[in-house]
Amino acid sequence: MPDDNQVASFDPTESQWQGLQLTDKAATQIAKLMAKDSSLLGIRLAIKPSGCAGFAYVLSMATEIDSDDLVFTHQGANLYVPLKAMPYLDGTEVDFVSQGLNQMFQYNNPKVQSACGCGESFNV
Repeated sequence: MPDDNQVASFDPTESQWQGLQLTDKAATQIAKLMAKDSSLLGIRLAIKPSGCAGFAYVLSMATEIDSDDLVFTHQGANLYVPLKAMPYLDGTEVDFVSQGLNQMFQYNNPKVQSACGCGESFNV
């Protein structure tokens, strides 16, 4: 019988990933950002512990490739994801949406079990 106090572990290099997908709108927005800054290789999507639900998405500009990055490309736009984030992000569709005056990247993550009320954080 397993000990309930043990934490499960995994080796991310031994998994087969579905990957992440960029919608056409997300790829277009990333390509626009890349065109404005010649040092920009794409964007990086990671996660960090945060909020009441557990994790938050972290989006940053990718100006260099990290040794553990996986790259997902669509229409010339690059999305970099650290290997350690894949167990939480695998299968996610990244979209770019407009809501009123706001424009933002939106993450359709099939692994999300719950999210906080404000939408700041999620749990898998």
